[in-house]
Amino acid sequence: MKILCLNCGSSSVKYSLFDWRAKHLLASGVVERVGIGGSFISHEAAGRDKIAVKQDCPTHKEAIKLVIGTLTDKGHGVIDGLSGISAVGHRVVHGGEKFVKSVIIDEKVIESFRELSALAPLHNPPNIQGIEAARELMPKIPHMAIMDTAWHQTMPPASYTYALPHKWYEKYGIRRYGFHGTSFLYVAKRAAVLLKKDTFAANVVICHIGNGASVNAVKNGLSYDTSMGFTPLEGLVMGTRAGDHDPAIPLYVMAREGLNPGEMDAILNKKSGILGITERYSDRRDVEMAAEQGDERAKLTIDIESYRIKKYIGSYAAAVGGIDAVVFTAGVGEMGPITRAGALSGLGFLGIKCDPEKNEISKTRNAETDISCKTSKVKVFVIPTDEERVFVEDVVGLMAGSYDIHTRFEYTFQRPDYRNKLRDDAFDKQCLKKPELLKVAANHHGEAKRRQP
Repeated sequence: MKILCLNCGSSSVKYSLFDWRAKHLLASGVVERVGIGGSFISHEAAGRDKIAVKQDCPTHKEAIKLVIGTLTDKGHGVIDGLSGISAVGHRVVHGGEKFVKSVIIDEKVIESFRELSALAPLHNPPNIQGIEAARELMPKIPHMAIMDTAWHQTMPPASYTYALPHKWYEKYGIRRYGFHGTSFLYVAKRAAVLLKKDTFAANVVICHIGNGASVNAVKNGLSYDTSMGFTPLEGLVMGTRAGDHDPAIPLYVMAREGLNPGEMDAILNKKSGILGITERYSDRRDVEMAAEQGDERAKLTIDIESYRIKKYIGSYAAAVGGIDAVVFTAGVGEMGPITRAGALSGLGFLGIKCDPEKNEISKTRNAETDISCKTSKVKVFVIPTDEERVFVEDVVGLMAGSYDIHTRFEYTFQRPDYRNKLRDDAFDKQCLKKPELLKVAANHHGEAKRRQP
């Protein structure tokens, strides 16, 4: 059984093909610059070199057709034809209040996504375009939708209700929805395993720090609060998004500079955050390099981002009545010791103590690590996220008729004996070059671990 996962953005189509029976990722890649000219596909099959092919893709249909053609190509493909694909899973950013779990896609579901497009105008329309194109190209294959917002549907009204005219909620659905749901679901369940706790007995704060970033308060294994809100703009400082700010500021600037709502929306989402502060960079690696060279704006950016994360960790620890662990995930969370150190500094009064040496060592996307001090009452973990695994297991469950909301559905990765062989093997190889990683590995059983003195 081979599952194709598709994530359609406004100008890109990310994909992966997973062999469920072999528990093996066969291929992955992305088609970029869809609809804007100069389109190309970057494709990587397991055990083979990465390739890039230029091909014009004016719409998502041509892009998905290119993905299928690449996966079935005799030279660098991994399947013989469409019959090799059992099902397709689609990422949908916004499921509103209608969807509390993944669903099999039919016309009624697509119509619901169209109705929700006003809640996510930058994300849902390209998601829908991708779904429609894929269903047209693969009409005999079942298609499923995995919602970013579904995980957060357990939040209580006090967490998701804004202090705005209540009729706006009733009329327009304005409330906190939260995002990065598939990532938080995976990481929350893996954190419970590392804590040796029942899935629904763990209280954790998860920091998903990438170009987009959000924090999730998890109480007894359920999403209790999250930093992103009605849209992904609220919360942390991000690559180009402003995060939390006084909502009167945009109104003030719009009046002074004659900007319309669309122009201000673009500024807040695409020209703010780290890019807005530095006026040069949106990538943390560039910011850290500039800070090392004495750039004061870059130093300020690091301080602001770390401080914002720290505030959320503290407030969420209070919100859930104490936590068992703080967890970092996603690109910066997994590979950014400077951001982690800044976010955790001064939290010893909450029982959160990070080991500086372990934190510096922990730079891997192949293993779960423990960077806590021995005296830390609260664990500090770095858990590489695996959203595609959630996609695949939801799709398989839907096909088998066994799928349900996550409180009534067991994922393989929430079991104590769960292993990801590809990551284990990659970590073994990484440890040959960087054996100090074994000092922080929290749950590794590979060859490198067995060779440890």
